[in-house]
Amino acid sequence: MMRFGGYTLIASFTPTHSIILKNPRRIRFCWNPANSRNISADALKHQLSAKTLMVSGRYFPPLFSVAPMMEWTDHHYRTLARLISKHAWLYTEMLAAETIVYQEHNLDRFLAFSPEQHPIVLQIGGSNLENLAKATELANAYSYDEINFNCGCPSPRVAGHGCFGVRLMLDPKFVGEAMSVIAAKTNSPVSVKCRIGVDDHDSYNELCDFIYKVSSLSPTRHFIIHSRKALLNGISPADNRRIPPLKYEYFFGLLRDFPDLKFTINGGINSINEVNAALLEGAHGVMVGRAAFNNPWQTLAYVDSAVYGVPSRGVTRRQILKEYEVYGDAVLGIYGKKPTVRDVAKPLLGLFYSEPGNGLWKRKADAAFMHCTTMKSFFEETLDAIPDRVLDAPIAEAPPGSGNPFANIRDGLPPPYKEREQEVLYA
Repeated sequence: MMRFGGYTLIASFTPTHSIILKNPRRIRFCWNPANSRNISADALKHQLSAKTLMVSGRYFPPLFSVAPMMEWTDHHYRTLARLISKHAWLYTEMLAAETIVYQEHNLDRFLAFSPEQHPIVLQIGGSNLENLAKATELANAYSYDEINFNCGCPSPRVAGHGCFGVRLMLDPKFVGEAMSVIAAKTNSPVSVKCRIGVDDHDSYNELCDFIYKVSSLSPTRHFIIHSRKALLNGISPADNRRIPPLKYEYFFGLLRDFPDLKFTINGGINSINEVNAALLEGAHGVMVGRAAFNNPWQTLAYVDSAVYGVPSRGVTRRQILKEYEVYGDAVLGIYGKKPTVRDVAKPLLGLFYSEPGNGLWKRKADAAFMHCTTMKSFFEETLDAIPDRVLDAPIAEAPPGSGNPFANIRDGLPPPYKEREQEVLYA
């Protein structure tokens, strides 16, 4: 029996079977898929390949997740994502603890989701312990599968005036206290999403200090690491996803130096082949952001088969859209004038990325937003721009990758970290 981030994994290795059951206890466990270049016989014996996992009533481990993205990963997007992939882990947009607390009598608008969206993670942000505790307590009624604390958002609205997001990496003692408060108010596993550094505080040892302090002062055992530092000198969030260089060696250094913790890699990963390359190098999970929104078909459609080893359902984009039409027409206007057809259709605009007719489809969509009042009429007016062969093509095999960004990554790891116990005790 093994524990994986709050889930019990019961496995038999000849043949391999497994069942994931909900377990609220947080147990230290590290699953390191064997290094693709040097797999020992013992590692092979105990390695749990995603392609041999069988689920009984619950979920696969979070080998693949879609990043929380403000104004992007809303209920509409998550509905589309789940229609395409049944097993990807989905994250909400970041919700400020204050929003949850102040909207206590209107929580469904912010926290409700359809049962089909499981497994789903609620990401919250904030810098007030009382509000974080109250927000977590209020969210319990919605049965999220994990609660994630945002320590990575570089937006000036968050890291500036709000004094949370990535700025909290400069105060690991507070983050440890916050995670203890959050964990005390929920039975769900908890995690932290962070960058590898902030401004000039970007050394590997400083990142390790943050991880060590937070994990020592709280029950946190899962960290999602965006492999870029954040610059808080006035550049935009978009530039913060592009200008600071990726330092994947920091992430793989953490795998080496904190074997009792779990780490999910994030940043710059755009294809399923890159996802599997990271997993083969030992990442416990991979989080994909903009690629999963801008090109959902070419990203999410391969998750179940290529990452989790589940036979492809062979669904087509036409079938996905028929189901999404039913959902869309059911939710239009449920909050007065919101959501509109434009709001509900927004996640669809990348569904035909790089396909014939994509440009015409988007132009027709822009025009249809001006007058269409149902998703049915929206599709009737726009989908003739897309050839039938595109609409009716089932999910195929994942396309070949463009290279392995993690090749030889272990040759350039930073020097091993030596934790500073006294600094933690007296911080």
